[in-house]
Order: sequence, then C-alpha cells, then structure tokens
Amino acid sequence: MTSQTLREARKYEEASEKMIKQEERPDFHLSTRTGWMNDPNGFSYHNGQYHMFYQYYPYEPKWGPMHWGHAVSKDLLHWEYLPAALAPDEAYDRDGCFSGSAVTLPDGRHLLMYTGVLRERQANGEYCDMQTQCLAVGDGVDYEKYEMNPVLDKADIPEGCSVHDFRDPKMWQKEDGTYCCVVGNRPADGSGQILLYTSPDGFQWKFKSVLAANNNRFGKMWECPDFFELDGKWVLLTSPQDMLPEGFEYHNGNGTLCLIGEYDEETGTFTEEHDQAIDYGIDFYAPQTVLTPDGRRVMIGWMQNWDACNLRSPEDKWFGQMSLPRELFLKGGRLYQRPVRELDEMRRNKVEYHNVTFSDVISLNGIRGRKVDMELTLRPAEGEKLYQKFALRFAQDEKYQTAVSFRPRESVLKVDRKFSGSRRAIIHQRRSLVNSKNGELKLRVILDRFSVEVFVNDGEQVMTATMYTDQSADGISFFADGVVTMDVVKYDLMSEE
Repeated sequence: MTSQTLREARKYEEASEKMIKQEERPDFHLSTRTGWMNDPNGFSYHNGQYHMFYQYYPYEPKWGPMHWGHAVSKDLLHWEYLPAALAPDEAYDRDGCFSGSAVTLPDGRHLLMYTGVLRERQANGEYCDMQTQCLAVGDGVDYEKYEMNPVLDKADIPEGCSVHDFRDPKMWQKEDGTYCCVVGNRPADGSGQILLYTSPDGFQWKFKSVLAANNNRFGKMWECPDFFELDGKWVLLTSPQDMLPEGFEYHNGNGTLCLIGEYDEETGTFTEEHDQAIDYGIDFYAPQTVLTPDGRRVMIGWMQNWDACNLRSPEDKWFGQMSLPRELFLKGGRLYQRPVRELDEMRRNKVEYHNVTFSDVISLNGIRGRKVDMELTLRPAEGEKLYQKFALRFAQDEKYQTAVSFRPRESVLKVDRKFSGSRRAIIHQRRSLVNSKNGELKLRVILDRFSVEVFVNDGEQVMTATMYTDQSADGISFFADGVVTMDVVKYDLMSEE
C-alpha cells in the first residue's frame, strides 16, 4: 500500500520536474529530480540496471524531512527518474528516512535498509532524534515497509553508545548467502565508531562487533560507512564530522576518510594499515560503492559538502548532484580512483597539442566548453629553471572563472572557485599536496556544466568542486609564471551523436 505521504511526493515531483529544463541540469551527473538531494543511498545493480536512491526533499531546494528519491541507469552516466521510493510515513520514521543501502534477495526482490528517525522530547524539554534501522522490500519501483520494523534499535547497540547517532546501514551479501551490515554510531567518548551486524536472511539482524573505532582521531561522528574487499585488502570508507586539519590530508569540518587494512571475519575486527582522505577538493561526501557485474568496484559520492550548502540561490529549483562514478583500485597501499570507462564512449571532437611551451596566459584553438574531458601533462621547459606556478582556468569569460593551479616548489595543487559567481562567503578554495618530481604533473579534468573533477597522476588523488557559473562562460585558458611545456588532449563529452 502506498501511503498518502508518498503519493503526494510522487505527484509533486512529477509536476515539478517539468519546470526544470534539461540544459539547467548536469548532463551526465545525477542531480535531484526536484528540490533537494544529499547522500547516495541503495546504490545497487538489480534486474539488469543500476539503481541509485538518494536523500531527498522534493518540496524545496533545502534539507527537510527526508524521503528517498530514485533513479536507474544502464551505464552509470545517463539516469532515468523513477517515482520516489520512500517517504517518512510510519510511527518509527515520521521525521525522516535517512541513508541506507540495497541488496537483491534470492527470490529476486529488492531489499532496502534505511535509518528511521523519530524526534522525541527528552526529560529536559529538548528534542532528540531516535535512530533505528528499518527495511522495505520491493520490485525495483514500489517498496513496502517491513511489518517488523525497526529491525535494529537501542537494544541492539553496545552499552553506553548513542541511540541518537546510529545511522546509515550499508549491507552486503557474503558468498555463503548470509548478510552483513555496517552502521555508523557514536560511543560514550563522543567520537565515531562502525558497528557490524550479521543476518541469515537480511531480515533478522544481530550485533557482531565494533568493526572500527575512531578514538577521537578523525573528527567526531563517523557517517555513511561502506566496507568491501578490494585487491586483496579490505577498505572502510566513512565521512567524519567535525574534523580538525592535518597538514594537507584532512581539512576542517565535514571530511572523508579511507582506511585500508585486514579483516578477520571470525571475530569481526578490522586492522587498519593506511589512512587517507577520499577526495581532496571542496564538494564530496558520503560516498557509496557498488560491485558491477563485470567485477569493478565503483563509487559515487554526494558532490557537495555540508559546509557549503548555501552556494546556490534559494530561487533555484534544484540543489544537489552526485559525483562522477569512479572505478576504485589499490596501488602501493593507497586508494586510486579513475572515471568509469563508460565515460570514454562519450568522447567526441578530439583536439590534441604536444610540447606547447609558454609563459603568461594562452588559449588554444578548439579548447573551450563546459562538458569536457581534458588530459594535461606539465613539465618545465627544456633548459629553463623550474616554473613558479601553472594554472588552468575554465568556466571563464571576462568576469568569471574557476581555476586549478599548481605550485611545483611546494608541490601543492589548488582548486579555486571564488570568482565563479558565488555571492556567499563559504569555502571557495582547497589545497592538496600531490606527488610531483621536478614540476612534472599529470591531470585529467572532467567538466559537466556545474562541476569539475580533477584526477591527479592517474587517479592517485581527486579534487572535486561545484560551480554554478552561467553556461555562456565556456572559455578555457592556461597560465604560467615561468616557462611550462604542456601536452593537452581534449574531448567534448556528448551524450549522443
């Protein structure tokens, strides 16, 4: 039975999306159907297509009582909207259906697991969110909430741990047919931890262990965990709140964290060996992964940050988009990311330059646009001393620009959107320490109307930022303080011929 709340949301989104023109959206990044989008949810492969659900408030382009939006894709790049899947319409989730995940059951049904939120008045008169884990089962379009919800509540949390910060379940099925699930939680010390639960059938769950504990090292609460095997190791992704900066690796506020190590399945313990940020730019949070039918581990994140959510004008009809899907692999104890290979199918109109030696500002014929895939290699000009700075400027006209700049002496790469047209005093710059030898650097830069994603040294690092500059600003230029030699290969990215 579809509730009145869900029926109203579906009716509203269907009418409202007609007010948004196609060219007002990204072309190959999933954006909200209407209103507000945050975390990716239920990223899964079901019945021959990829499903992406997302945190969703259809009625305004700002955060509100959370629904689950829904879209499907064959190639991870071109998405078709389906009706909203979940609405806050039960006693246990009336204040929000928060983030969660999806798996396909042996009988072919699609199982969603999500966090139900119920705001309760406390003894001191304040209100607090009670967070529980809930299920819904469906056919890929319509979902019915499980009559035994919630399936995990305060009785299933270790003693002394928070019932108010207990959210974002990520399920997976093991080879023996049983299920596991990781959930973000906050222990008594106020920092984050990841709890591990197991189930024989996906419906009856019990606590197994504290998989990983923050111990106040990386921010506070750990949100949106994902846990999977990759290239012989185990990888834990999570998004810590309230981080303190550590050099160029971690920054203030809401961040991302990747832990790589070993997992003992018997005891349910994870032993960390390496830690790093997932994305070093401004706009990336709460990523979720899927295993593709051909065995790739692909990740998509919310291409936004809670610290920069007032970037757009309140008059805009939509807010929120997802990152490019990225294939993950490990190399030298480090997580690498590269754009999904399906993106190569969209490349058109190749323009190529080799050994362009320049200083000051240049533009190159055939290199402009806002839907672009561009590969750059930089090096000092032969016989010249090391250059001071290189910058790539794009989404550019006489007034506006966004830039990616590199200072080889410090080996620091920076993304900067302060001249992109934003009137808000929020985060507009972020810097990252990159690996460069003698000023040599390799970049792959993907533009899609309202975003830039910079893949450094074949995916060793990524820097992501959104910018809402008018689409007429499509200039691209190059700047060098000193003398730089550069190779450029540029493609337009087009959905069809």
